[in-house]
Amino acid sequence: MTLKSSNKVETNRYELVVEIDGQTFMDEVNAVYRKKAKNITVPGFRKGKAPKAVIERQYGEGVFYEDAIKNLYPKAVIDAAEEAGLDFVKDDINLEVEKADKEGLRFKCVITVEPETSIEGYKGITYKKLSEEVSPDEVEAEIKKVLDRNSRTVAVSDRPAQKGDITVIDFEGFLDGKAFDGGKAEQYSLTLGSGQFIPGFEEQLEGHNAGEEFSIQVKFPDEYQAEELAGKETEFKIKLHEIKSKEFPDFDDDFVKDISEFETVDEYKTDVRKNLEKKKADEAKRTKDSQISEKLAQLLQAEIPEAMITNRVDDMINELEMQLKTQGLDVKTYMNYTGVTYESLAERYHDSAEENVKVTLALKKIAQLEGITVSDEDIENKYKELADTYKIDIEKAKNIFNKKDVESDMKILRALDIVMDNAVEADESDIDAAEVSE
Repeated sequence: MTLKSSNKVETNRYELVVEIDGQTFMDEVNAVYRKKAKNITVPGFRKGKAPKAVIERQYGEGVFYEDAIKNLYPKAVIDAAEEAGLDFVKDDINLEVEKADKEGLRFKCVITVEPETSIEGYKGITYKKLSEEVSPDEVEAEIKKVLDRNSRTVAVSDRPAQKGDITVIDFEGFLDGKAFDGGKAEQYSLTLGSGQFIPGFEEQLEGHNAGEEFSIQVKFPDEYQAEELAGKETEFKIKLHEIKSKEFPDFDDDFVKDISEFETVDEYKTDVRKNLEKKKADEAKRTKDSQISEKLAQLLQAEIPEAMITNRVDDMINELEMQLKTQGLDVKTYMNYTGVTYESLAERYHDSAEENVKVTLALKKIAQLEGITVSDEDIENKYKELADTYKIDIEKAKNIFNKKDVESDMKILRALDIVMDNAVEADESDIDAAEVSE
């Protein structure tokens, strides 16, 4: 491949003129002949046995040229862009063949490239830090969840219903004395205090005994979705069939031994606290990363080609497909089940894909501004890490993962370290001012 010229024709678009020598081109033409000849019939020859020269006389000298060009040009374009110092972006390529014969191939194409970028203020980005402290109440709440999962439900007959009870009811709603649609159910299980029904409904069941029939008055919220009921006073006739409550186990050493590998309540509480601390630390890191990524994207100055965002959306959908496969699903089944389409998925992912592209470009620029370099030894160690991760031979890893991409990813990660190391936790006044300005 020889790059003859490279010229900018518009924003993020370059025209390349590329030549491929005759030997390389004819080798590919012959490869196409060998692949396709078995399906070609020429009078006087058995199917697939006609010599190349005979086929060319029958169908034209360039009969195999088109496929040969299709096979050669993608890599030639990538190599030409690299030689021109351009960061090629996968996109539709306008290809114009200027010459194709035994002397070689010459073509002209217009490609999309990564944009010119600039960024300032990437050191000292402020972020709001989430608290990583775990309170005694949070530990108790987590233990309460465990007790709830291990509780049993018992019937209540010696007292009225109270908050926290599970009631089994029939109900029917009336507006101006007439039953309204959607306001009736039988044998409905409702936990009092759950907030499952409109305000005032559950509270009025408290104090009633199993077997009672009674009416309650409830006003629907002004913003209720059913316009005919919004803000209206209604009556509900209730029949209370059953009252049930949860019976919780004692939280003692015996219970702890039954549900965990720990021997005592104190050991179990310590483990609960440790897990909550890790959960909070992870959430705090994710929140910090998200805030800084958002600000990096805002700091970047660039005209982003839509193709870069589209490519990232495609990557995200491919990642979804891989996740679904681990669950035994495919994308088509998922789409049929959820009612989404490729287009709606692409629309859903567009904004996050755009931010992702901007952050990547920002970090690339920072790596350049900071003069970040990656040694051959660093890259070799990275290949060893990739080989270990994917449990493959290191030479196979080198064939799978392009060296230039590996080097670029390492520079991006080091640039990110610089940004993170220089990020500043915002004080309360900074946070309040930011919230007011928003």
